[in-house]
Formats: sequence, structure tokens, C-alpha cells
Amino acid sequence: MLAGVAAAVVLVPAGWLAIDYARQPAEVDRVPLIAAAAQFQVRIRRDEWGVPHIRGQRNVDAAFGIAFAHAEDDYPTIQQVLLATRGKLSAEAGLEAAPTDYVANLLGVWQIIDQRYERDLPADLKAVLDAYAAGLNYYAATHEDEVVRGVLPFTGRDIAAGFVFKTPFFYGLDRELRRLNELPVDPLPKGSNGVAVAPSRSTDGATRLLVNSHQPFTGPVAWYEAVVQSDEGWHVAGGFFPGSPFLLHGHNAHLGWANTVNAPDLVDVYRLQVNPANAHEYRLDGRWVPFEQRAAKLRVRLWGPFRWTTSREVLWSVHGPVLQTRSGTYALRYAGIGEVRQALQYWRLNLARNVEEWRAAMSLLALPSINYVYADEKGNIGYIYNGQFPERKAGVDWSGILPGDRSDLVWHRYAPFSAVPQLWNPPSGLVFNANNTPFQATALGDGLDPKAFPASWGVQQNMTNRAWRLLETFGSDAQVSPEEFHTYKFDVAYSERSEVARVARELTALPLQGNPSMAAAQQLLAGWNLRTDRDNRAAALGVLASTAVLGPEGDGSGGKSPQAALQEAAGTLKQHFGRIDPAWGEVNRLRRGAVDLPVDGAPDILRAIYGKPEEDGRLGAVAGDTYILFVSWDRNGQLHSESVHQFGSATERPVSPHYADQAPLYAAMRTKPVWFTEAQLAGHVVEDYRPGQPRPAKLPQRPATQQARP
Repeated sequence: MLAGVAAAVVLVPAGWLAIDYARQPAEVDRVPLIAAAAQFQVRIRRDEWGVPHIRGQRNVDAAFGIAFAHAEDDYPTIQQVLLATRGKLSAEAGLEAAPTDYVANLLGVWQIIDQRYERDLPADLKAVLDAYAAGLNYYAATHEDEVVRGVLPFTGRDIAAGFVFKTPFFYGLDRELRRLNELPVDPLPKGSNGVAVAPSRSTDGATRLLVNSHQPFTGPVAWYEAVVQSDEGWHVAGGFFPGSPFLLHGHNAHLGWANTVNAPDLVDVYRLQVNPANAHEYRLDGRWVPFEQRAAKLRVRLWGPFRWTTSREVLWSVHGPVLQTRSGTYALRYAGIGEVRQALQYWRLNLARNVEEWRAAMSLLALPSINYVYADEKGNIGYIYNGQFPERKAGVDWSGILPGDRSDLVWHRYAPFSAVPQLWNPPSGLVFNANNTPFQATALGDGLDPKAFPASWGVQQNMTNRAWRLLETFGSDAQVSPEEFHTYKFDVAYSERSEVARVARELTALPLQGNPSMAAAQQLLAGWNLRTDRDNRAAALGVLASTAVLGPEGDGSGGKSPQAALQEAAGTLKQHFGRIDPAWGEVNRLRRGAVDLPVDGAPDILRAIYGKPEEDGRLGAVAGDTYILFVSWDRNGQLHSESVHQFGSATERPVSPHYADQAPLYAAMRTKPVWFTEAQLAGHVVEDYRPGQPRPAKLPQRPATQQARP
């Protein structure tokens, strides 16, 4: 079905193209959008690193401000996100985006918004969503050259719809859609690290939190850093996505949290029997019942100004959306289906002042997945394997394809929050996750019991290399110093228990007698210490060969045999570097504009770097460690935080000095301070302005190197 969407758009007569061009959306009157800014009182101050500090009298003022500031740095991506949410991205991005537009229609994003936005979302949240949309509208109305025709105005409904559309993809709904349609899976990883250490495990009695999501470096799920504060009590610092008014992970004055992707079984696939006499009916409980039907109108850009509109059928059964594929007709039921309150849960998390309020926000169970690692000023730490876990019928194998003709297999409720796997204040004083099983979330012998959770939830059992290394660093150190907390995060080793170590042993044991070049490669790997520091002479061969076997996520998806992987890796290195043992930093690069730096780390390393092969044989980093945040509360509850972004605040503005100003810090595994309070920010403001008013000249700036942390 998804492949057919793109294939359905073919060359058409020029006259038809002209008709479609004449029907393009009308331009909106920008005057009201500009005038609406007068109702918001917000101040934006940018520090030496370009990070925006938003200060508003009301929550709505602050929401308007974060939207405007983010748009200054990355309006094109925000616009792309909202077009995709509307199912209208292909009108600008072309044929490749048509399946994305179809999926937005297939999942019924806007039907959910129309049915539940007014009913399920409270007034305070809708006011914030509307104010954020107003900030985007104001920026767009004053920068006409960046705006897609017909996209304005944005509304609060657009912002809520973005959460509805995006959140199921984090646990793998997109993978299931692609698998059923026999399409390749997105190669970029969805990983992350999160660690919290209690006062009992800290040498100085502090509570510490590591926020360390692994995302693509650019695009719709790339991190943006900001500090947002209103006089009504909203005050947060950390990571935002394009199109999100809310802190998604980071901290407020009292508490903080990190997120990592989890992978329970939250999708059920049903094979449907379609009526051979009527293709719009399917069998359910012994009778033929009609599909719900509607049409998805996809307007696709072909070339230049020419676009073509095609209509594709969208079907739903009692299970959920229906896919018609070459292998049959399937229906999906998934966590988050019909849910509109995702934004509400994030909003309540942002406002929480203590562990009780934070857990009350989590108990909304509006977010279908994602691990949470928590810490606060009182010394509490916790880990939640969050998910909307379906209450499924017992005695059924839910892991495979289910019969679609039984209504008793269609679940309607989720387990309560109290039943979700979670661990609070364990005796070890440590919680962590690195996309591994929740049954290993703390020091050995101090975790959750797998027998306490239903097998039908499909709770993952895996251990990543990062999880092993967390055990071997944080988990083996009963008293973690501030310096060790930083050092352990930037660990660059593969564990002896990792899949990479196993493959390396297999590569060195291959029977390759009589092949001198391969014997040299094996000898090099035999001496590899499994580290990926930039000066390491065996890491390039080890990483390239093992990734070819295991894939970037270490799941065996690389597709190469060990012998072929070793030969290919050695050949690539010899071709581009003249040797099989170049320094890893010569191969592994951070590139951004004029910046070209060596970096430590590799796939599934705590210092995670995922590189894409480039023409010169080097790996250009495209994902992995992105926005990194260290948070601590000392024994008196005093907050301190520091961070680094892989590039800088101006995520899509190459002419800005903040396009890559943090890249050297990032490459050196150093951080900069987060100026959270007014007292901390004093003396670090370079720009101070209000949207809608003349922008004053920049203030003098201290050299950025004076603000970096080792």
C-alpha cells in the first residue's frame, strides 16, 4: 500500500498540471497574524552560545516566545513537521513524502483531533498550544520568503496533532508499517542513555541525572536547547523538538528526567478475510461487516511549480487502520490509537514540583511508550518502563499475526499506571537505561522481577553494549564522584560481553590461511582493546567490520558474512587511507559547514556516534549523542546543570555564528554551563529583544572558551 501510493503518481497531461496549479491554496492575510503578537508580553535573551532564554509574564507569553525563538533558528524544519502532520508534506517535498502523507491519513490523525481536542484537553493547555501557534504565525508572517504558500495560519490543533502523529513511531509502529509493506526500515538508530545516581552513591552527597538522547543530528526529531520561564510557574531547561512547546526532557528547578526508547509489544497485526463478493467488507464473528471508508487526497509536487492531486482509499476496521498489501489485508491495533492527550502529559510533567506531582502526570498514561529516568532535589531517583500496555486476552500468542475475524481479540483498555514496570529509590542508589531490558535497570541483584509482568506485554529482554558498560562503570562504582559521572558517560569501550566483541573474536578466528592481507587484518583485530578513542589504530577496522555484520544497532541487520565484512572493511581503509590501521579520528568525523573534526565513539558506545560513509572514505557523524545534559542537586538541594549540543542553537541557519559553535566542545567531550536562573544568566546576555519591537544591537560577548567546562 505505501509503495503503491508513490507509484500511483505518474506523469499526467500538462493541461491537468496547469489546472492543479491554479487550484493551489490561497495566500492568507498576514496582517491579523502580525497584530496578534501584541497580546503577548515576552522577552527573549540569547546567551553567548545563542541559547534562547524565554521570559513571559504568563504561560501563554512564554509559549509564544519559545515558538518565535525556535522559528528564528529552524523555521524550515518546524514547517516541515507541521506539513507532515497535516498530510500535506509531499506538496512541497515531492514523491518521497507521499507515503508519509498517506500514513497521517491512515492513522486518522485529524479525525482524532476533530473528535477529542475540545473534549479531552483542558483550557490551560489549549491556550498554551494556541499561543505557541501564534508565535509561529508571527514569525512566518514577518518572513514571507520562508513560508510555503497556503500553510498559514497554524493553530493549537496543529501542535496537538503533531504529538498524535509522532509518538507511536518511537516504539516502532513505523517499522511495522514498513515490514508489512516490504519496505526498508529507517537505518538511523533510536537509542539513548539515561542515568540517575542518588546521594547515597555520590561521593559528595549530590543527586545526579544524565540526559543523553540519541537522535539524528538534523531534521524533525533533532534537539533544540532552550530555557523557558513564566511568572506563573513554568520554568524548564533542556531539549525541545521542532513543533513542540514543551520540554520533552531536561529539568525544572525541582526535578528532571531523561528519556530512552523502549520496545515492548505495543502493536497487534490482524489478518482480515475480505469478502470476495464485496471488497469493502470483512469477516467478523461469522458475518460480513463494512469497512469504514474515506479518501485521502494527496497533492504531490512533481517538479518545479507543478503538482498533481491523487486520491487514495483509506479503510478502517474495528481493529484500527487497514493495510492492503501484496501478501494480504491486515488491520493494526496499537498503543496510542485514538489518543489526543500526549501534549497534556508533557505539560503536566513540565509543571510538576515534586515526585508526587510528577508521578501523577505520568499516571495519565497518554504517552504510549518511552523509558523515563527521574531524579529530584530531595534525592529521589526512579525508572519507569513507560507504556500503554494493552489488557489482552489470556491464552493467546500475541507475538504473531492474529486472526481478524474474532472481536474478542480486539482489546479496549490499558493496564493502570501502578502495574507498569517501575523502580523507585533502589538500595543501590542507581537507576539507568540504555535501550535495554527493564529487568536490568540498577546494580546487579537489585532490580525488577520479570515474573511480575504478563508475557503478553512483550517486555524486552535484551542488553545493549551501552547497558553492559553502564553496569561496568556506574554499576561497579559504589561511590561516584562528579568527575567519574562525566567520565563514565563519555566511555568509549565495547564490553567483552557485547555483540561487537563476539564478532571481533569470530573475525580473528576465521580460517584465512594463505591470504597475507587478511592475516594482517586479523592480527590487528586480535590486539584491539575494544575502545573507540580517536587515536586508536584498530578501531576503524573493528567498527567497520562489526557494523557490516551486526548493523548500526547491533541487531544482526548488517547483512554481511564475517569474512565478507572483514575483507570489505580492510579494502575500504586501504583504498582511502593507504593502510588498514588509520587512527579512528581520521575516519570518524564531525562535519558541519567549515567544521571538520575527529570524534571518539562509535555505534552502541556510551559516547554514541553513528556515521554515514562519505566520498572520501570517512564517516560523517549523522546521529547518536546529540543534546547532552548533566544535572545535579547538591546535598542542600542547590541546582546545577551543564550541557552541550552537537552543533549549536542555529540548527538551520548556516550564516549564524551559532551554526556550529558548540561542535569543538562536543568533539572534545566538554560542556558549557546552563544559566537557569536570573542570577546565573546575568553577565551572559548577548541579545535582549521582544518580538514585534525593534531589535537592539548585540551586547559585548566574552570568548566562548571561557565558559566551557572540561
